[in-house]
Amino acid sequence: MILNVLGVTCGYGSSAVLSDATLQVSKGELLGIVGPNGSGKSTLLKAMSRVLPPRHGQVLLQEEDIYKMRPARVARRLAVVPQEAGLDFPFTVEDIVMMGRIPHLKRFQREGPRDREIVQEAMRRTNTLDLAQRLVTELSGGEKQRVLIARALAQEPQVLFLDEPTSSLDLNHQIEIMELLNKLRFAEGLTAVMVVHDLNLASQYCDKLLVLKNGRIYTAGPPAEVLTEELIREVYGCEVRIEKRYPGGRPMLFIQPLNHRHNTSHYRVHVVGGGGSCGLLFHYLQELGWEVSTGVINIGDSDWQEARRLGFSVVEAPPFSEIGPEEDQLNRQAMLQADYIILPPIPFGSGNLPNLKAVLEMAELGAPVIVIDERDIAERDYTGGEACEIYRKLLKSRIYLVENAEQAMAVMERGAEWVDK
Repeated sequence: MILNVLGVTCGYGSSAVLSDATLQVSKGELLGIVGPNGSGKSTLLKAMSRVLPPRHGQVLLQEEDIYKMRPARVARRLAVVPQEAGLDFPFTVEDIVMMGRIPHLKRFQREGPRDREIVQEAMRRTNTLDLAQRLVTELSGGEKQRVLIARALAQEPQVLFLDEPTSSLDLNHQIEIMELLNKLRFAEGLTAVMVVHDLNLASQYCDKLLVLKNGRIYTAGPPAEVLTEELIREVYGCEVRIEKRYPGGRPMLFIQPLNHRHNTSHYRVHVVGGGGSCGLLFHYLQELGWEVSTGVINIGDSDWQEARRLGFSVVEAPPFSEIGPEEDQLNRQAMLQADYIILPPIPFGSGNLPNLKAVLEMAELGAPVIVIDERDIAERDYTGGEACEIYRKLLKSRIYLVENAEQAMAVMERGAEWVDK
């Protein structure tokens, strides 16, 4: 372990902001410190980087207490990228980055060729080389942030501390900085500890996440273990959807808008799926917080896979088989329990024709049916005309007739008058 934090408690004035923090950081690890505002993230970072002495506990750098080490010696091994730039004097970018070499110079010693070479490389890595002769007072917030990272890299640290390093950067430079940290830790064994608010960015790049809540460590571990919907609800007090691109992959968070959850969470919709026609519709419904069921869909169908991945209730049939009486009955029960039934522009063959018949019967019973009439039924009828005949009867029933998934969402969100045929 390169860093050991042992029972650290610290704060400002008489208030303790961080209590009894204990953690270990391995060499070459990228650790993300996350948590709500005011949870103690920046305080922990300051304690670990010899900025804020703890009231209790120790911070050990390779078994040495950093608060008992000489400042210059610590500065040759630890570097800090602060949250606020503080670059208010008209120095050139090159001058600012060269300040990172101060811990390596003796008193009154001037920088030499090696120092200049290290500074040039630090600017190249942070994409600030073309800014070398610019005054820092003329730079944008994002440019200043990259200059500060270059200055820290010029120290040639073993451990780099960063307080929200990507907060003022555009997306391209956020990725550049995270990729740079990744490269340095693999190529040179650099250890990085960073406070980060963007949980998706933290999830994609950090080896481990440390979650703080109310000044205490709530949990720690790999992103795949830490980032769960339950944890976000408990720590941040909000609802998100967690998805992974593949089993065991890094989690990604999707926001669930509060107004949509509040207005639609008690509603249920049944989608007559199949044939890969429901992907966009499924995602709209998921984002709006609807309780969704779908069927009958053959196991293995792309709509079946997407519905299962999103956690929907699926009435399913065996692969490549026709809908049997049992599946048909379960499908009708799901329709009767729904506030809306949606029929997307799916193809019909003899195997799934019972789905269309069930929709017609529900419409004739007065159930709220939304038909997305995006493609001519004749182009997707593989039953010799039987599906066309049933579909035309359906269009003459009392239904909501729309042209696409967006209009279907509008019907369910705002309500609409019945379409008389």
